[in-house]
Amino acid sequence: MLFDLPDHDTLYRALLERDETYDGQAYVCVSSTGVFCRLTCPARKPKSENCTFFGTVGECIEAGYRACKRCHPLEPMAMADPAIAALLAALDERPDYRWRESDIEKLGFDLSTVRRSFKRQFGMTFLEMARQRRLRDGFETLASGGAVIEGQLDAGFDSASAFRAAFSKLIGKAPGTLSSDPLLFADWVPTPLGDMIAVTCPSQLHLLEFFDRKALRTELTKLDKFAKGRIGIGRTEPSAQIKAELKAFFDGSSADFRTPLAYHGSDFAKAVWDALRKIPAGQTRSYSDIAAAIGRPSAVRAVARANGANKIALVIPCHRVIGADGSLTGYGGGLWRKQKLLEIERQFQHTLQQF
Repeated sequence: MLFDLPDHDTLYRALLERDETYDGQAYVCVSSTGVFCRLTCPARKPKSENCTFFGTVGECIEAGYRACKRCHPLEPMAMADPAIAALLAALDERPDYRWRESDIEKLGFDLSTVRRSFKRQFGMTFLEMARQRRLRDGFETLASGGAVIEGQLDAGFDSASAFRAAFSKLIGKAPGTLSSDPLLFADWVPTPLGDMIAVTCPSQLHLLEFFDRKALRTELTKLDKFAKGRIGIGRTEPSAQIKAELKAFFDGSSADFRTPLAYHGSDFAKAVWDALRKIPAGQTRSYSDIAAAIGRPSAVRAVARANGANKIALVIPCHRVIGADGSLTGYGGGLWRKQKLLEIERQFQHTLQQF
């Protein structure tokens, strides 16, 4: 099904009423607090525009939210598996600690069993969950002009080599190899659907991607070559603008992106990306629709390739392209994100129809 969950208004009403109907089937992520809850949570209710709903705990964690300490949404998973309960408790006690496989073994658990359990329940391993909590702090320190050692300590890494390795795995370059005189600047962008990386120059946005996109390392390598190795960490006017526009998008106040873009692709790909930007929020098109729109009706496969080569997610809305049969089809950021983005944009369409 395209939309497994009820619409936003229905779920928000269930949250206000603490309706048990959706308990265990839907969770609310609150952007103003950074936590996710059951819909039956007794805590004070957030504003509707600060809420994003997911069908699984794993999606909430992957989007960067931590579990509420009042309604304990992780409790059913913990009760079902003692290993999960113990490791989650240990992570809460030492969120800045650099967890290793040997630590899991010292606690008396089998590594392969733990890996399968966490993958099954959350879509990520325990070590991936712990690493995600720490790296963002280190990246933010570097973006603010802090030294590498400060970023390492803020990320909770005792070892400089471990921080370099984790950072390199994230963006493809160790922090010490980043340019001190950059042409392009990488910045961390938190969103309700997960953390993103923006790469900008002082005048344009070159890349906007979710950190867990498999093609991110390849895309960053190409940009590094384009910049002749001069990629650094920092903030620019375009990165500040895209953060503000993304906040307005997820708040439900605007789907209008005006940050200047730098395209890296063939003339054909650029034509496809321009056509994608003309699709109104809340609407979808098929690959054949896009091919017809650019005057190349037989180039459906080439359109699909250009769609997949898009490096500026959300702003160039490749998520608005679906299969001719109405199916979601592929999306580099994950089909669950594509579904959520389309759900969000349906709210924009509904608002426009009221005026």
